[in-house]
Amino acid sequence: MDCVFCKIAKGEIPSKKAYEDDQILAFYDLDPQAPVHILLIPKAHIASANELTEENSAVVSHIFLTAAKLAKELGLEKGYRIVNNCGEDGGQTVQHLHFHLLGGRSMKWPPG
Repeated sequence: MDCVFCKIAKGEIPSKKAYEDDQILAFYDLDPQAPVHILLIPKAHIASANELTEENSAVVSHIFLTAAKLAKELGLEKGYRIVNNCGEDGGQTVQHLHFHLLGGRSMKWPPG
């Protein structure tokens, strides 16, 4: 498998880690779109939200709990955004389930 996020999770590609445990990895985005821009991924390969099942979906709850913990630690008390892009038309560019934690500035809607 030639998945860049799997390689990051395995340590084959270096990343600036924000959090890691046996299930997930959170690391800083190389092209940040906000002062705080962290990607949260499951270590197990799940291509997108469309591949979530009863058996693997608990990792999403764990990711959201970790995102809230990181947001608090990073002083995002005024708010933050969590984004998941699903599929080509949804803007997904890496075929590995991931969530963007964005904060440190006012988020407008709709996004640009």
